Amino acid sequence: MKTIFKAAALTLAPMTAIAMTAVPAVAQTKSGIAVVDLEEAVAKSAAFTTAMTQMQTTYKPQLDQINTRRTAIEADLKTKNDALQAAYKAAGNKPTPAIETQYQQLQQAQQSGQAELQRLTQPVALARAYVEEQVVAKLDDALKAATAKTKSEIVFKKAATESFGAGADITDEVVTELNTLVPSVGITPPAGWQPGGRQAPAAAAPATPAQAPKSR
Repeated sequence: MKTIFKAAALTLAPMTAIAMTAVPAVAQTKSGIAVVDLEEAVAKSAAFTTAMTQMQTTYKPQLDQINTRRTAIEADLKTKNDALQAAYKAAGNKPTPAIETQYQQLQQAQQSGQAELQRLTQPVALARAYVEEQVVAKLDDALKAATAKTKSEIVFKKAATESFGAGADITDEVVTELNTLVPSVGITPPAGWQPGGRQAPAAAAPATPAQAPKSR
């Protein structure tokens, strides 16, 4: 998500000269300076939270398979590691060719397990990225609206701010605007979709044999 959020730059909105008595009853920052957590705003939005709940059902077979394989892989690695530790202790805490072989086998098992889990989680991770991207597409507009409604002149990232008053945080206001701009999102990426709106590279077409020149 952090990579996606880099595209959503903080926007500055000019202060208005309207008297306070004429301003509608909306949240306002007292100093014109506000802070915001964009990642938190996306995660708390109705579209995102609803999509995450839907994914628990839609992708349940994949999630169950991931959990099952993760448990099995972790158990296998623990068994191999315990055997390695026992062999090392039996050898007087000195490396031997046999122990080196066991260590290499443990490393191979770790790499193989990680590769398998990454392959299994790819469809779910892709769906989550698709959900995030749909919400983030409206994040800049939501921030502009929240900045204007709270009469904030400057907005800082919350994580980069040393200290601030509770009234300076406009994250919830951004969430409110997101809920209006993007009330729901899809959880199934189109065929070939990749994060960033890219399409997966198409398979290369088989090369056709060159035709022999016609005889004159």
